[in-house]
Amino acid sequence: MVSRSYSNLLDLASGDSPNFGRERKRFPRVATVPGLLSEVDDDNCNSVGSDAPSISQERMIIVGNQLPLRAHRNADDGEWSFSWDEDSLLLQLKDGLGEDVEVIYVGCLKEEVAPNEQDDVAQTLLETFKCVPAFLPPELLSKFYHGFCKQHLWPLFHYMLPLSPDLGGRFDRSLWQAYVSVNKIFADKVMEVISPDDDYVWVHDYHLMVLPTFLRKRFNRVKLGFFLHSPFPSSEIYRTLPVRDELLRALLNSDLIGFHTFDYARHFLSCCSRMLGLSYQSKRGYIGLEYYGRTVSIKILPVGIHIGQLQSVLNLPETEAKVAELRNQFRGQTVVLGVDDMDIFKGISLKLLAMEQLLIQHPENTGEVVLVQIANPARGRGRDVQEVQSETYATVKRINNMFGRPGYDPVVLIDTPLQFYERLAYYVIAECCLVTAVRDGMNLIPYEYIICRQGNEKLDETLGLNPLAPKKSMLVVSEFIGCSPSLSGAIRVNPWNIDAVAEAMDSALVVSEAEKQLRHEKHYRYVLTHDVAYWARSFLQDLERACGDHLRRRCWGIGFGLGFRVIALDPNFRKLSVEHIVSAYKRTKNRAILLDYDGTLMPNDSLSTTPNIEAVGILNNLCKDPKNFVFLVSGKDRKTLTEWFSCCEKLGIAAENGYFIRPNRDADWETCISVPDFDWKQIAEPVMKLYTETTDGSAIETKESALVWNYLYADPDFGFCQAKELLDHLESVLANEPVSVKSGQHIVEVKPQGVNKGLVAEHLLMTMQRKGKLPDFVLCIGDDRSDEDMFEVIMRARTGPSLSPVAEVFPCSVGQKPSKAKYYVEDRAEILRMLQGLANASEQAVKSTPQASHRVIID
Repeated sequence: MVSRSYSNLLDLASGDSPNFGRERKRFPRVATVPGLLSEVDDDNCNSVGSDAPSISQERMIIVGNQLPLRAHRNADDGEWSFSWDEDSLLLQLKDGLGEDVEVIYVGCLKEEVAPNEQDDVAQTLLETFKCVPAFLPPELLSKFYHGFCKQHLWPLFHYMLPLSPDLGGRFDRSLWQAYVSVNKIFADKVMEVISPDDDYVWVHDYHLMVLPTFLRKRFNRVKLGFFLHSPFPSSEIYRTLPVRDELLRALLNSDLIGFHTFDYARHFLSCCSRMLGLSYQSKRGYIGLEYYGRTVSIKILPVGIHIGQLQSVLNLPETEAKVAELRNQFRGQTVVLGVDDMDIFKGISLKLLAMEQLLIQHPENTGEVVLVQIANPARGRGRDVQEVQSETYATVKRINNMFGRPGYDPVVLIDTPLQFYERLAYYVIAECCLVTAVRDGMNLIPYEYIICRQGNEKLDETLGLNPLAPKKSMLVVSEFIGCSPSLSGAIRVNPWNIDAVAEAMDSALVVSEAEKQLRHEKHYRYVLTHDVAYWARSFLQDLERACGDHLRRRCWGIGFGLGFRVIALDPNFRKLSVEHIVSAYKRTKNRAILLDYDGTLMPNDSLSTTPNIEAVGILNNLCKDPKNFVFLVSGKDRKTLTEWFSCCEKLGIAAENGYFIRPNRDADWETCISVPDFDWKQIAEPVMKLYTETTDGSAIETKESALVWNYLYADPDFGFCQAKELLDHLESVLANEPVSVKSGQHIVEVKPQGVNKGLVAEHLLMTMQRKGKLPDFVLCIGDDRSDEDMFEVIMRARTGPSLSPVAEVFPCSVGQKPSKAKYYVEDRAEILRMLQGLANASEQAVKSTPQASHRVIID
């Protein structure tokens, strides 16, 4: 199947898909781009095919910043040798995808490969490991990784604002361009191997956040998932990023976006709401964002560890020997263990201060308790790393000088690289694991600790433990790390509260053996059942579900650069072109035209709601045609509408969503439905006033037939929550009243039962039928939920006596969204162009028949 992606708005406006030929393209195996690519220009944006053959086996293309490989250049012959990196999460997740899923990796190598060797290395990696390397020029790599990723994104996502040049530095546009360029290079590498209609693509982490846009631009039906392994900050932090919208829109070009915790997902959804005006819904356990007709699914699932790999290392003789060595080294002492990278967010200095406080407040622990801190090298570089190192060394020295004695150092700092088995040996002998990161995406250290404490028979024998006895462990973890919600048996702490951390450490040391066993058993069951394979398998299942309706929908790609997005529509939901409707308009004689006001003839976000001269002129021109019956349908009161449209002599108006109707300017207002009294207002209004007082930016609009609580100018999140509360409150107190309580676009409305815009459509069709003017053309345009009642009446009337058997019916929504309408237009500008086209057709008809008589629309 040809994948269609194009930006020709004329084609899009016509509603016709262009005919594509199967164009074969050759993609370079090696992309070595010395310069920077513009974020707007993209020669491949209209690519429609892939050279890769279609395959029947399910295939997953996993894209990460680094390939799960180790590279080594042989000293003898200078040849490269490669092997799998068993510690890589991207390699470990293969266990959850199943043997029938072919996995291809796209990413960078950790080592630099000379340009003249890159073709051979790429061929070797593809054939031997199914890996496609992206080779980046050193200067571009530095700007991309150490520049934008580590200098801008990583600190910001960990809640660190660049308040001064020393704290992350000011935003550098050249680093952003490097980031975009690298993401384009990665897109080109994916293009080399993808079969777009069959393959799934899984993109990992913040290094590649704009990659979904470039892939969606090439193939608008690509099956694409993205998982963020870092925190996602609150909207107040994220909104400071100058390219905030570009990153959000790029992520929304995915089908599924994954986060470790609900907090991270909630922050992302809040950013989409506040900055892009998007709302989300939770349906049957799944969270979805509607984005231009596509549903972007949100998944919340923390990653796990590869238990088999840990257990195999625990079985090694080297591990057993190291455990025996450490047992002798710390004989008679209780070991508290910390394992962290040497960076500013891991809270190593806070942990050391808590240890110092513990020894001050509980001097009996001196000589008995040892904090072993394993400090891994920092992944970033800069002044902040140097400051953390200096502070750590100084604090360790001070504590050891103050509390140390011959043969005993209260803090043992290990800042030299350890073998994996050595690190696991420390887990085995530690009575407590202490994680005090101030912000961390996930942190798998506690999970590894739990598995190591479960141990095996050989290690039990080495430690002199009964293999049949229940295992035990204790965890003290920061509440700011991703794994904290999953570890319900851990002691959670605020790492900034030094006294609280010290007390938690003391509690972990003195808790009963039975309590330690219970906590360990609870954690072990969780870690065992939520390993990395479970995580990968669950993500793939949700990705398959999210992409399930790709082939059923019609898709168009629109927009330029990072503003690109795909419009996906139901096959029966089509764009209404001007040519189509003007042609039908000219063929027909009895036309019913129903137009919503707010959001249709006037934009919702306009401060001035008064109709402009252009809109009024178009309405008057339509009303002059004796074949037309034109009705304006609005939720506004009749006094306002009378004043605004006093110059429209033949325009029919429905006020307050159809409660009041006037067929023309000279007629009296009528009510569509009989309402005996409005005593319910005395109950509803005090309730609304209560919510208005507590919701800044909200207001009450009092109408003759209804009361409306509007929160358009309130905080969007708070206003939405208050609206839900108000809706429940009003439904409760008005349960016995003849009214309906409904929520709409930034409103909660109370009105008499049975009053809706559908009444206007029924009234107009019946009036025309009585006059012997059976409608053969019906146009109805609206933008919100209240207009769906008109669409429903018109669609139902097609099979009834109120329409001509050959009637052409055009229920039309403003924007692409779930609707009962058959057609849509993009925005108000398109509506005015279309109505002007109809008015021009009427003028031409009048000129061609000068004797045409004028008449009033509805008597």
